[in-house]
Amino acid sequence: MGGSYGWAIIAITFIVRMLLMPLMLKQARGATIQQEKMASVRPQMADIQERQKNASSAEEKTAISQEMMALYRENGISMTGGIGCLPLLIQMPIFAALYAAIQYSPELSKTSFMGINLGNPSIILAVLTVIIYGLQAYLSLLGVAPEQKKQMQSMLFITPIMLGGMTFVSPAGLGLYFFVGGIFACLQTILVNAMRPKIRAEVEAELKKNPPKKVVTPVVEKKETKKTPTATKTVQNNNRSRNAGKQHRNK
Repeated sequence: MGGSYGWAIIAITFIVRMLLMPLMLKQARGATIQQEKMASVRPQMADIQERQKNASSAEEKTAISQEMMALYRENGISMTGGIGCLPLLIQMPIFAALYAAIQYSPELSKTSFMGINLGNPSIILAVLTVIIYGLQAYLSLLGVAPEQKKQMQSMLFITPIMLGGMTFVSPAGLGLYFFVGGIFACLQTILVNAMRPKIRAEVEAELKKNPPKKVVTPVVEKKETKKTPTATKTVQNNNRSRNAGKQHRNK
């Protein structure tokens, strides 16, 4: 790369991301399908959540939780929303190798790229990383139903803060990898958004053939303590004995 370690890191990022692109697109497609399936059973989910909120006993809450799990299982909905950790795990050796190379290679730890020392943390790269992954989170919310946006916002916007913090405490060479990876993440999200109408049409066609399945679990009835006739008679006899004793003392 013309003796430039910065461009070499960018080239490594490009190669890794291109190799992971099919897997990440497949995962993003699966997550989109899960979102559409969840939207189809949302009325049932809202009813179950409301009953779980008003449940008064542990047995009743357990039964309703099992009903929710059955609803997910019968309609082919993943509890994780189709999001996996495989792409991140595959990149872990790359993170470790880059960190070790920057930390222990004098040539790499002392070189600069566009005025940034690759061996020292860079607040500029940290800010750029937060911005680029914040943009990626914003793009991920486009075309998503308002109800799902509320659930996704907190999770999506944790990633920019987390990666920005990692960039801030890591050598700038590793921060450069995160930042360029964020650019690829934005491009990937744009591709998924372009695919979303087609995915939505496929899910709708499937749901017309196989409508969402309803799952009903009997709610556990509240246990009421009832007095037995024998116990009632015993109490009445005891009361009569006490009253008779009081009358005898008064005489």
